[in-house]
Amino acid sequence: MALLALKNVGKSYGQGADKTAVLKDINLEINEGEFVAIVGFSGSGKSTLISAIAGLIDADEGLITKDGKAISGPSADRGVVFQNYSLMPWLTVQGNVALSVDQIFSDRPKNERGERVLKYVAMVGLSPALHKRPAELSGGMRQRVNVARALAASPDILLLDEPLSALDALTRANLQDEILQIWEHEKKTVILITNDVDEGLIMADRIIPLKPGPNATFGPEFKIDLPRPRDRSAMNHDPAFKALRAEVTQYLMDIGIQDSSNEATVKLPPVRPNTSIDWKLDTTALKPETGGFINERYLEFTGLDKIYPTPKGPIAVVEDFNLKVRQGEFISLIGHSGCGKSTVLSMCAGLNEISNGGIILDNKEVDAAGPDRAVVFQAPSLFPWLTAIENVALGVESVYPHAQKSERADIVEYYLTRVGLGNALHKKAADLSNGMRQRVGIARAFALSPKLLLLDEPFGMLDSLTRWELQEVLMEVWERTKLTAVMVTHDVDEAILLADRVVMMTNGPQATVGKIIDIDLPRPRTRKALLEHPDYYDYRESLISFLAECDQH
Repeated sequence: MALLALKNVGKSYGQGADKTAVLKDINLEINEGEFVAIVGFSGSGKSTLISAIAGLIDADEGLITKDGKAISGPSADRGVVFQNYSLMPWLTVQGNVALSVDQIFSDRPKNERGERVLKYVAMVGLSPALHKRPAELSGGMRQRVNVARALAASPDILLLDEPLSALDALTRANLQDEILQIWEHEKKTVILITNDVDEGLIMADRIIPLKPGPNATFGPEFKIDLPRPRDRSAMNHDPAFKALRAEVTQYLMDIGIQDSSNEATVKLPPVRPNTSIDWKLDTTALKPETGGFINERYLEFTGLDKIYPTPKGPIAVVEDFNLKVRQGEFISLIGHSGCGKSTVLSMCAGLNEISNGGIILDNKEVDAAGPDRAVVFQAPSLFPWLTAIENVALGVESVYPHAQKSERADIVEYYLTRVGLGNALHKKAADLSNGMRQRVGIARAFALSPKLLLLDEPFGMLDSLTRWELQEVLMEVWERTKLTAVMVTHDVDEAILLADRVVMMTNGPQATVGKIIDIDLPRPRTRKALLEHPDYYDYRESLISFLAECDQH
């Protein structure tokens, strides 16, 4: 008999005409000791599913059983770790874990409960931080406390609801390894909700996709017959891993395909922005010329330093950063959290003062912010009370004051349609999803027709499917404009997919350029073609190996 079984489970919200079926006909059996990854995307009902298994909400249809008995509410036999940390801010690490232990094992002696707390704090590597409060901990450390608290209750089933999605790549990989070690040591049954295919392949026995809602249901399961322990670098050479990764990715892309027709109904008017040297003379085209002379030193970083004062003396976050970028090149800047990637980008945008050295863009020194550099941040920073059109028009009006009103309107509509928002032009930003808001941010950046496009982890807060879609959007619009672009990311696959060159930064402080790889893959690129290209996994291994070396120093 399965430890956990879901039979024809369904869940709806709302009443009458407003009723929406989130889950429908969910069937699943999980055996004791199994590690199952359920892969889904935003809005697919993943959190609803995990909450129903945890007994935090009741299913409307079907039955959920554990050991053959119906689940009728929350219980200590199912420990849950959510994406947010939900810790008591006034309690220490020890105090937060003790909350769980004291409640579940109230009949045990005090010293036994205390030893149990210390055991699980040590298991997640937090003994040195035993007396620290959550505000003094990093995101990864706070999530470790959550894992320790759940494990200390000694549940039969550990439910992980995207617990690592908000963490940087290195912290995420380290916590994946720790959770796997605990799983093998404690012999727990684990259900992991994730939107990361690689996370499922590294950790699970089975991957089960949850199709997007409404009426979300399970797709075909993928059995992971890869030997354990699974080494991230070694798996790059494993044909079985590559084939399975391609199969799961392709399936998820297929179920996520929506109407992506984003052909612009308007044409770009023949005007240049006032950031162009020849905007008064040359009105032949908005799109930069792709032929003729290409400036090999269009953007140049020379001896760039960023130094911050501290009580213990000045600290160089970035030191002696040197890089030459040719006109029309797409650069990915990659490295661990805290290595100064965003600091370099913000200095280039003119938003952060340069301590030493300099940045030259198109033969002009960067000394302040300007419309010749468009920035897309992780959060798109739109005016929530303005529509998509109005948010983009603000920038267009400042760089095309010489254009006719109808021409400015055409520029705005062209780029919003190009990023797939033709049906949401007049929606307020507050009414748009995170993915749609980020599309507005991308449209706004391109509509400025800047000399330089700066992207600071623009897809970092999005689920995998939305991230894949927006990467395609970004590539498609970039292919048409050939803007010079620098993108900060910690996603190895994203860096390879988008870039002409990947610039890897060493760990901070005193971070600098560690290694540069030319990505010699044909354009235009697609994710499917990338997975099938013989050189892709070599590039991937180079980046993973570099990041692993940085981690060891």
